[in-house]
Amino acid sequence: MDRTEKREFVATLAGVFAETSFVLVAQNKGMTVAEVSDLRRRMRGAGATYKVAKNRLASLALDGTRFQGISPLLKGPTALAWSKDPVAVAKTAVEFAKTNEKFVILGGALGTQTLALDGVRALAELPSLETLRAQLVGLLQTPATRIAGVLQAPAGQLARVFGAYAKKDEAEAA
Repeated sequence: MDRTEKREFVATLAGVFAETSFVLVAQNKGMTVAEVSDLRRRMRGAGATYKVAKNRLASLALDGTRFQGISPLLKGPTALAWSKDPVAVAKTAVEFAKTNEKFVILGGALGTQTLALDGVRALAELPSLETLRAQLVGLLQTPATRIAGVLQAPAGQLARVFGAYAKKDEAEAA
């Protein structure tokens, strides 16, 4: 990379850090190209981005951002992953780390909070943003369903009473 490419990379990475809410730092020492490609594919599927970055350039991009606390983690062959949904990145990384011992999660940052490996694992156990949205919609729909049931109950009772009188009249006429 020449200097202009490095400046552009640092500026792009700084822009990403300004927009995202979670950054994961991992070590990928000894991973094959196929394994890295598989991890990238899984990250893309979860709506996340996985990028191997030079530590010095990543540190420059981190300066002045809320993720500055992860700078000490940038030692050795590191990679960064981020997404708008922090749970998606954490889940994907933790699942991949279970099947590949060469992929080591070092930590991450959720806003200004720096997370160790245990914090990332705890984040991975939370339900995803889509699941939370579905649960919220379900909670909002439940009262409406109950109200509709309560409103329909008296009408149903009236219909059964009228039906009983009609059957009674038919029986007396016969």
